[in-house]
Amino acid sequence: MAVQNWTDILKSSKKTALISDGKRKIHYLFTDGKEMSEEYDLKTDELIVRKWRHKSTLGDQGPWQVEVGEPLAGPDTSLDSEVIKENCSNPVLMRKDTKNSFQWRIRNLPFPKDVFSVSAEPSDRCIVVKTSNKKYYKKFNIPDLDRNELLLENSAVNFSHANNTLIISYKKPKEILTLEQELLKELKKLKGTDEGDVDCKTQ
Repeated sequence: MAVQNWTDILKSSKKTALISDGKRKIHYLFTDGKEMSEEYDLKTDELIVRKWRHKSTLGDQGPWQVEVGEPLAGPDTSLDSEVIKENCSNPVLMRKDTKNSFQWRIRNLPFPKDVFSVSAEPSDRCIVVKTSNKKYYKKFNIPDLDRNELLLENSAVNFSHANNTLIISYKKPKEILTLEQELLKELKKLKGTDEGDVDCKTQ
């Protein structure tokens, strides 16, 4: 039922398509005023970027919040070189999905794989990452499952570690795979133009 509700919300949204730089860029405007922007690779159809923007209580446009893709770079004019250097060494979490899995990469984690523990916590609806040396702890949810009210399954989680990067994968449920396939068919029917409003473009 929830999957159908989210499908209906997507279908009822106002969508604008823009083809640019080898990407299909889609801007969604929902009836509640929220905006979502997605970018798909034209060759592989893989989702590269998904970000959201909400209106404030005063009706102003809020900043874009990245759900999938590289985090938006903030202005660094007020940061000195030492602060920038320190920030670059901190762990950085980003999501980059594959066709069959939700996937997250946490960079700058120079520990061996056996130090890490990654699990799904169904009661908290989140993925928990922790280390036995107690030097890193992180909790994050999977918005796609929350929107569709699907349960988390610990058996769907696996992880690997290489080059100081922890890669966490969560196998997409069949409901999500079906939804994504149906949505992609609809998006391909949209007439993509070479021009679009600023909301269609990466900020």
